[in-house]
Amino acid sequence: MKFEDLLLEIGGFGRFQILILAILCLPRINLPMHFLLHNFLAATPSHHCAIPHQEAFVNLTREEILLISIPRKPDGTFSSCEMFSQPQFHLLLNSSLQPENKSIIQHCQHGWVYDHSQFTSTISTQWDLVCQQRGLNQATATFFFIGVTMGAVVFGYLSDRFGRKTMLQLSLVCSLVFGMLSAASVSYTMLAITRTLTGVALSGLSLIVLPLGMEWVDVQHRTFTGILSSIFWSVGNMLLALAAYLVREWHWLLVAVTAPCLPSILCLWWVPESARWLIAKGKVKQAHRHLLRCARMNGRKDFAVSPEEDMPLTIYAERRVLQREYKNMAGSYSYISLFRTPVLRKISLCSGMVWFGVAFSYYGMSMNLTGFGLSIYLSQFVFGAIEIPAKMVMYVLVNRAGRRQSQAWTLILTGLCIGANVAIPTPFTSLRSVVAIMGKGFSEAAFTTVFLYTSELYPTILRQNGMGYTSFMARLGGALAPLVFLLDEVWRSLPEVTYCGVAVCSGAVAFLLPETLNLRLPEGIEDVE
Repeated sequence: MKFEDLLLEIGGFGRFQILILAILCLPRINLPMHFLLHNFLAATPSHHCAIPHQEAFVNLTREEILLISIPRKPDGTFSSCEMFSQPQFHLLLNSSLQPENKSIIQHCQHGWVYDHSQFTSTISTQWDLVCQQRGLNQATATFFFIGVTMGAVVFGYLSDRFGRKTMLQLSLVCSLVFGMLSAASVSYTMLAITRTLTGVALSGLSLIVLPLGMEWVDVQHRTFTGILSSIFWSVGNMLLALAAYLVREWHWLLVAVTAPCLPSILCLWWVPESARWLIAKGKVKQAHRHLLRCARMNGRKDFAVSPEEDMPLTIYAERRVLQREYKNMAGSYSYISLFRTPVLRKISLCSGMVWFGVAFSYYGMSMNLTGFGLSIYLSQFVFGAIEIPAKMVMYVLVNRAGRRQSQAWTLILTGLCIGANVAIPTPFTSLRSVVAIMGKGFSEAAFTTVFLYTSELYPTILRQNGMGYTSFMARLGGALAPLVFLLDEVWRSLPEVTYCGVAVCSGAVAFLLPETLNLRLPEGIEDVE
């Protein structure tokens, strides 16, 4: 017999499962508030070189001082990173005569002046992470995702060894501690280290929340569970826009997005350990205690804890069968086990490439909120809001078209939308906004599908290892995505072309994965092979 048969006895989707999913949605909301925080934490407002005061400037307006001190770019705006070595007073007579002698133009010598109308302070304005230091600004997001990448490996292994709930509690506590330390950073180095450690801790939430909820629900409600969990990611996305709009100072913004970890820690006490994992580890007595609680809450009162308490003989026999079955299956498994057998090897290689492409294109779009004619806060909110209907559509699509077709085509369409915006001229802001929002919807649809799809591809005894490995690939994509923006110095459209190419190629690879629609979750490696 299989675990799903036992779920039918105790209720595969009742009040017990609804309570678990409601509690697990709290940390799920918190995740995007950190994962996409870079958009506001490291935002770079308009700026120009600081100009030292001179006696000759006494009777000049601010605009005239800028005119004679800072060269203009071809579009007529003042340069952000250059200044004249000496004031060019002749420009007061004819500002269109820009100096042809480039030797009088130099990099900023006295720091920068920032426009604080939108942000009170960001890490860019705090430590002047602009111009030659722009790479360090983008690297902040990369450091965070490197931490998430390392955490995917660590928590994937530890949650299979020590349990889902224990590691989820540890992840939340560490996220709270390191998040608050990030807010208290007094140097860029301290911020880089604490954000990396926050990424490690938050990776546990990203990795464990969905499988823990999924392992308690029956086959019929698996898709609904995955979509519901994903919707709360979008809610967090929109709440980030609201938090950033209300809190314009980066220290306090970090506090605001980290504080929700505390209620999540308190509520987690009501969430049980995965019964699947407990049985796989031979802890049948403890698993049966949780199963009994589930049965009672779901109104299945004929389910008892032992034969001495009048437990039906059939249930008791099934319990023993489960114990033997999982005892034989439970061995020593590692990430290497994902590549030992032919079918698992193919699944692991292809799913790894798909996860990389999904995350690379998703974060590439999510971290590019400018150029669409909307404010950065409205762009963040709209990009989050479009994800909800995208998930609703996927709820129907993955059950009709199947997981594989849905995964492949959402990725390919994401790439095509990104590519289309390369061809659309910049002045067409409305059209660019519509295409970008469509692309963001497809991108989120791909992310929603890949979480559900991957959790169904791997057997129970390797599921967390599989999720850990694919999460590692996703975070690798997330870590590289912000650095790709630096390629605009080579060619303005090169970042978008890169995101487009990766999304389309990874979508094509998704066609090589097996379909899992309406199939039981595999328990052992032999079920996959």
